[in-house]
Amino acid sequence: MPQHKIGNAHGFSSSKLAVLRKHPIFCDLDPEALDQLCRYAKHSTLKRGATIFSKGDPGTSLIAVISGTVKISISSADGRSAILNLIGVGEIFGEVALLDGLARTADATANTNCEIFVIDRRDFIPFVRSQPALAMKIIELLCTRLRWTSDQVEEVILQNLPGRLASALLRLTEKHKLAPGGRTISITQQEISEMVGMTRESINKQLRVWAERKWVRLEHGVIVVLNAEPLQELAEAGSGSEGD
Repeated sequence: MPQHKIGNAHGFSSSKLAVLRKHPIFCDLDPEALDQLCRYAKHSTLKRGATIFSKGDPGTSLIAVISGTVKISISSADGRSAILNLIGVGEIFGEVALLDGLARTADATANTNCEIFVIDRRDFIPFVRSQPALAMKIIELLCTRLRWTSDQVEEVILQNLPGRLASALLRLTEKHKLAPGGRTISITQQEISEMVGMTRESINKQLRVWAERKWVRLEHGVIVVLNAEPLQELAEAGSGSEGD
């Protein structure tokens, strides 16, 4: 990550530091430990499209999103890409390479203009060792991410396009259900095509069918889920016909 874009978090408003205080992993820390963690955090502002880290980079930091969205993706030598996850406000990422000290397993890119906090591995690993309960929370996070990835692999291998797309929309809706406008998913059709492994044209055709049925509403860069029940039925149907 370009170091010139990172500055000390000291002096930023308490509302910014509340990103760490409100995160499920850090919320049970005692005030002294939380203050220590906040002192480790460095603030960065990124423009849309900026590279945060690339696959193969050393895992030197944990990152928390203050505003905006970060795209976690992989790409092939011939230019194809797949989106593994979209990380939103209040979420953290980069924990795998941070913990094992090995290379990053994917690319992280600012999907919108973003603000992030960066916590260096040299600070975070000793901190975790001093907080056994925090270590268990991180294990739970890793399990959640593994289940998310397992669901994606299952969908790509076993489900048809309608089931795959419905499952992806429902997972993204579930992920942000507690946020204001939780059924509104900030994602382009190109991005969701890269997430489910189908062409943008196929995604557009299927979404337009669902829009006519009032299951979703399509806006610029946004998909609004209006009726989750039929989408759930498609997701559960598995490998049915492609024409639903």
